[in-house]
Amino acid sequence: MRPPSGASVAVTSSGDSLPCSVKLSARVDRSGFPPLQRVQIVELACLEPIAKGLHITHWTSHDLARQAIADSIVEAISPRTVRQILHDVDLQPHRTRYWKTARLDAEFKARAEKVLWCYGNAENLAAQGLWVVCIDEIPNFQVLERKPRRRAIPGSIEKQEFDYTRHGTVNLLMLLIVHTGQMAVMFLEKKDSLHYTKALAAFRRRHRRLKGMYLIQDGDPSHTAAATESYFHQGHGWWRPRFTPVHASWLNQAEMLNGAFEFH
Repeated sequence: MRPPSGASVAVTSSGDSLPCSVKLSARVDRSGFPPLQRVQIVELACLEPIAKGLHITHWTSHDLARQAIADSIVEAISPRTVRQILHDVDLQPHRTRYWKTARLDAEFKARAEKVLWCYGNAENLAAQGLWVVCIDEIPNFQVLERKPRRRAIPGSIEKQEFDYTRHGTVNLLMLLIVHTGQMAVMFLEKKDSLHYTKALAAFRRRHRRLKGMYLIQDGDPSHTAAATESYFHQGHGWWRPRFTPVHASWLNQAEMLNGAFEFH
């Protein structure tokens, strides 16, 4: 039962452990419900709706409010209060993020060790004239032009014109120099091994003073093509390619950095 504003509520249920553990203070929070009821609502949100016989994929605050009442967790609760309880523990049951599980086999271990060794020794290698460079491609990146935005001022948030002008797409090749954190960007006419190796050749000419380069890349077809392998072989050891494990893009620092840019 929801207590009157400012009133205290006695917890009568036992303190059995709950599978969805959260840290909540012992005092009644802004929702007006005591800790036990809040934890029970959080536990409910951690369940799949089908566990309660509901044929829906994700909980909404309205669904949770109705189910909390049906389960006798509370006598009455509003969807807004449910949202506040979930917000306090940073729980968003209505959202989904895709994830691909990597296969932790011998090949994964071998590739990961080589990549991590490069990261751990990047500074020492740079002192010897060997750079560690991560590479990532962003194909078909849209080039959009918008009118100048209106910057934020007191009393008004930043405004951006909704309409824009398209200027086609480009294929971006991003290179991250690990020991300095600097990034270089190159534009490819097409995403294939021919244009990929041309870009690498241009990058090498720009840094011809180096003794070699450890290149961290994924298993994209343009990276593993016979033409690319032939180009690396013709370099007589200057290029030292290292491949990230399958479905382990999080080991490529350039890809992680690009993902952060896209998010913001």
